[in-house]
Amino acid sequence: MVVTGGGGFIGAYLVKRLVRDGWDVAVVDTMVRGHASRFAEVADDVQLFTCDVRDEQALEQAFAGADVVMHLAAINGTENFYKRPELVLDVGLRGALAVVNAGRTADVPDLVVASTAEVYQTPAVVPTPETVSLTLPDSLNPRYSYGGSKIVSELIAFNYAREHYNRVQVFRPHNVYGPDMGWKHVIPQFITRAVLGKDRKLTGPTPFEIQGDGSETRAFCYVDDIVEGILTMYSSGGHREIYHIGNDEEVSVLDLARRVGEALNLELDIQSGQPAVGGTPRRCPDISKMRGLGYRPKVDLNEGLRRTIDWYVEHSGDTVTNELL
Repeated sequence: MVVTGGGGFIGAYLVKRLVRDGWDVAVVDTMVRGHASRFAEVADDVQLFTCDVRDEQALEQAFAGADVVMHLAAINGTENFYKRPELVLDVGLRGALAVVNAGRTADVPDLVVASTAEVYQTPAVVPTPETVSLTLPDSLNPRYSYGGSKIVSELIAFNYAREHYNRVQVFRPHNVYGPDMGWKHVIPQFITRAVLGKDRKLTGPTPFEIQGDGSETRAFCYVDDIVEGILTMYSSGGHREIYHIGNDEEVSVLDLARRVGEALNLELDIQSGQPAVGGTPRRCPDISKMRGLGYRPKVDLNEGLRRTIDWYVEHSGDTVTNELL
């Protein structure tokens, strides 16, 4: 089994689970954004290829003898979508081509590709099934660099791989979170800002600005449940199929901020701010297709936030945190 992007957030959790389940695991990651420390506890059982996912020749060597490639490598994080769209697109598109072609050359039988809920942007149906049309609302907005790259990645997976793989699957994860997920996503940013407010020991409620009025909704899924979903899909899912992996517990951004404050025993004075251009009012997956395979998310939001907050509080002095603040 090869995991591209195995030093990333979801990738590292997947690598650790695969090793525990007895797989021989190889990781492809430049470690520019990923960190080998994320899977340090199983590092002795992992073969690491520190090559670029766009380097087809290097991938051929990494993929040799593999039963399946799980392609998770990407430039993620909303902040990156706005600030580094060229890199997001380059890694997304050229990486998908290199992975599919290298897998063909190396005679890898199975291919699993990570997509995203961003392919819908503002879905017409919520909860959203896999059959809803994919949308790119505005090619001028760099926000859509990630969603656009994933739409093309799905096309590459299903068409370039059409006659060369025994099984091709695409999964669309929805709002994954958990310990060590990085610092450029909404939950770690909420936690970091709340911890900073708590440390300042202000009298009265802590001012806490959010984007928009907080009415936007998301359905957050704890990372262990995502990994369980990926493995359930791979073991029980079909060829040339797409699956939503996530949780269908929909919450507002306002409620999320309140829960973060409550978990830290901190009273927040939540204040509306400017909404993000290209933001999505509602996002929640219909996971009926995965439920049909036996998948059930187990970690509710309150428990997942507690685990995540504990990690970020413990690491609040990290250099990367100080850079963020």
